[in-house]
Amino acid sequence: MADYENIQRFEPDPSIGLTAEQVKERTRAGLGNTQPDPITKSSWQIIRDNVFTLFNAFNFGVGVAIASVGAYENLLYLCIIISNMVIGIVQEFRSKKMVEELSLISAPKARVIRDGVALEISPEKLVLDDVSVLLPGQQICADATVLEGEIEVNESLLTGESEPVQKHPGDALLSGSFVVSGRCMARVEHVGADNYASGIAAAARRFKKVHSELLSSLDRIVKFTSIFILPLGALLFLNSIFLLHVPMEEAIISVAAALLGMMPKGLVLLTTLSLVVGVIKLAKERTLVQELFCIETLSRVDVLCLDKTGTITQGNMRVDHMIPFVEEARIMEAGSAFVGALMENNSTFLALKDFFGAAENPLYTALTPFSSERKWSSASFGEKGTVLLGAPDILLRGRDIQLPPEVLEEERQGARVVLLAHSQEEVRGELPQKITPLCALVLLDPIRPDAREILDFFRDQGLSLKIISGDNPATVSAIARRAGLMDCSYIDASTLTTDEALEEAMERYSVFGRVTPQQKQKMVAALQKRDHTVAMVGDGVNDVLALKDADCSIAMAAGSDAAKQIAQLVLLNNNFSALPHVVMEGRRVINNITRTAALYLVKTIFSFLLSFMALFFAMPYPFIPIQLSVISTMVEGIPSFFLTFEPNTNRVKKGFLSRVMVQALPTALAITVAILAIDLIAPGAGLGALDISTLTVYLTSFIWVQLLLKVCLPLTPLRLGLWLTMTAGLFLSFLLFPDILSLGYLTSGTLPLFLILGAASVPFIWAVQKLMLKLPFIRRKLGLN
Repeated sequence: MADYENIQRFEPDPSIGLTAEQVKERTRAGLGNTQPDPITKSSWQIIRDNVFTLFNAFNFGVGVAIASVGAYENLLYLCIIISNMVIGIVQEFRSKKMVEELSLISAPKARVIRDGVALEISPEKLVLDDVSVLLPGQQICADATVLEGEIEVNESLLTGESEPVQKHPGDALLSGSFVVSGRCMARVEHVGADNYASGIAAAARRFKKVHSELLSSLDRIVKFTSIFILPLGALLFLNSIFLLHVPMEEAIISVAAALLGMMPKGLVLLTTLSLVVGVIKLAKERTLVQELFCIETLSRVDVLCLDKTGTITQGNMRVDHMIPFVEEARIMEAGSAFVGALMENNSTFLALKDFFGAAENPLYTALTPFSSERKWSSASFGEKGTVLLGAPDILLRGRDIQLPPEVLEEERQGARVVLLAHSQEEVRGELPQKITPLCALVLLDPIRPDAREILDFFRDQGLSLKIISGDNPATVSAIARRAGLMDCSYIDASTLTTDEALEEAMERYSVFGRVTPQQKQKMVAALQKRDHTVAMVGDGVNDVLALKDADCSIAMAAGSDAAKQIAQLVLLNNNFSALPHVVMEGRRVINNITRTAALYLVKTIFSFLLSFMALFFAMPYPFIPIQLSVISTMVEGIPSFFLTFEPNTNRVKKGFLSRVMVQALPTALAITVAILAIDLIAPGAGLGALDISTLTVYLTSFIWVQLLLKVCLPLTPLRLGLWLTMTAGLFLSFLLFPDILSLGYLTSGTLPLFLILGAASVPFIWAVQKLMLKLPFIRRKLGLN
C-alpha cells in the first residue's frame, strides 16, 4: 500500500495534464497503475501441486526400490501415476489459458491528457495524478476524482446496484465502474493494489479449501495409508530378511507389492479421468471448468444464489408496452425527436431509441440531460415546445394530474414506468409550470426465454433458489415472479443490521435487495452454517467475496476479471441455461465413481490386512506387483473405464465413503480369510510355494470378480458382456502367461481347495454385508435411519 499522505501530489491543469517528466518521476517512484498478480495459479504452482505430492513421493520411492533390483516388469503401475499427473497439469493449464484470453479480450483502454495532448494507453501505464478523460461506455481503470464535467456511472459490478450514479466535480470515482453518460476530466487518486476493485479482489486471494466429499474421502484414504506405509514397509522388509531369510531382491519386490496395494492409485486416476471427461463434455456446452471437483460440488448443491441480471433477465432494458394518453402518431413524433436530440447512452435511452427510432438532426434549442438526481430529461424544439421524459412522481409532483389505474398497477408490480410529456415552454434545467402527459412507457429487462425452464429444473431437483441483488427488492421480486419463481418473498438487506437477523432472513426469504458485497459473503456463510451446500452465480467485483466462499462458484464470461479468475466455473456464452448440463454431468461422474470405487478399495483393504498377517504369522506377502497389476487392470481399470461413461442422472447421495466401504470391506475380508486358510492348509496338503501362489491369485481373482458382477447390476447386455469378457480375459491371462506372472496351473491338489474356498466366499460376503448394514453409525451415514 502506498503512503499517499506523504507523497507530493501534483495539481495538473485538466487541459494540460501531467508532463512527460512528471510521468517518469511517478513511474520511477513505483506509483504506476501496475495490477496485482492474477488470482489464478502460476505455471509453477500448477506443476508443483500436481507433481510434488506425498502420494506421488511414495509411489516413485517404491519405483526406485523396484528398479534398484532390476525387476522392471513390476514398474507398470507408474503409468497410472504419470497419467494422473499429466491429466491434472494439462487441465489446469487449459483453464488458465482460457481465463487469460477472456481477460485479454475484455481489457479496457485508458484516455489521458499529457502535455496537453490526448493519448490512449493501457491501464497499467496510468500514474498517480494523471488526468483521465472519461466518455460514455468507458471503464474507469483507477480510482479518481472528478475535476471538470459531469457523468453518470454504473457501479453494479462493484455494488450490485444497477441504477446509474451522478458524479459532479469533487466526487470520487471507483475503478471497475462504467461511464453511462456525460463526459468529464478526472484525476487519478489511487493506483495498482490500492484501487477499490483491487482491494476487493485481494480479499479473495486467501486459500480456498475445495468443498468436495469425494476429494475429502480420497484424502482420508491417502492420509490413512500414509501413516502406516513407511513403518509397515520397514517391518515387512525386516521380517523378510531376518525371519524368513528371503533374498534381498525377493524381499524388495514382496514389500513393494504390499505397499503398492495399499495406495489407491487406480481410484485416484479413475476420479481424475472421470472428471476430465466431464470437463471436456461441458466445454462443448461452452462451460469452462477451472476446478475439477466443482463438478461434484454442483451436483450436491442444495441452495443456488444468483443475481437477476444476466441470469433471470437478459441485462438489456426494452420498452415492453406503451399506455397512450393522446393519439399515437403524436407520441411517436415526439419520442423520435426527443431521442434524436439527446443521443444519450444509458440503458433507458437505448430502449427508447429502439422503440421510437431517432429523428435525424432535429432542430432543438435547449437540452437537459438525464441525471439520477433530477430523474428527468428534456429537449426543447422552439415553437414546437419541449418533450420531457422522467419518473411519473417527479414530473407530476404538485400537479393535479391523475394517471390511469393501469399505470399505478404496473408500478405496484415492480415494473419501471417512465412518463413522456409535453410542455409549450422552453426548458433549461427547471421543470416547467404546465405539463401535458403524452404516454406512460413500461420498461422491462426482458426475462431470458429459458429462465422459467431453468428455475423449474432446479426446483424439481430440490434446490432452494435465492435471488440476491443490489436493486430494489420489490422490483427484483416482481421480476422473479414473472420468471416463474414460486417463492418470491423478499426483504431489503439494508434492514439486516446483525448477523443473527441475516441468518434468519436467509431461511425465511427468497429475494434479497439492496445487498452489499460484504453482505453477499455473509449470506453464503449463513447458509453454510446451517449445513447447506451453496452455489453462487456472479459476474462483478461485488460478487468476488461471495464467490470465494461459496462451495461452488460460477461466473459469466462478460463479467469482471476478478470474478472469472476466482470462479470454479465460467459460462463462456454468458448462458445460465448451461448449468443444468453441469449438474447432470456432475451426477453422472459422481454416481459412476461411487459405483466403481469399491473395486479399487478392495486391494487397499486386503493389502493392509495381509501386511499385518505377514508380520504376526511370519509369512511372506503373497503377491508380487505384476500379479496385482494384471488383476487390477482386468477387475478395476478396464471395467470402471467403461462403466464411468454410462448415463446416470440420479440424485447424488451423501456418505460416499460409507457406501463404498459397505461394498469393498466384505470382499476384502473374504480374500484375506481365504489367503489365511490357504496358508494354514498348505503344510498339511503338501503344497509348495508355486502352488500356494497360484491358488492365492486364482482365488483372489474369483472373489474379486464377484464384486465386479454386483457393480454391473442391474445387468444389461453391455454390462453382462463386459463382466464375461473381463472374467474370461483374467483367467485366460493366467493360463497363457504363467512364467511372466510367476504362476503355475491348478492341479488335483489345488483345484478342490479353489472350488471349496471359492464357494464358501459367496455366503461369507453376503453375511458380512448384512451385518454392516445393521450397524447404527453405518445406517446413519447412509441415511437409512
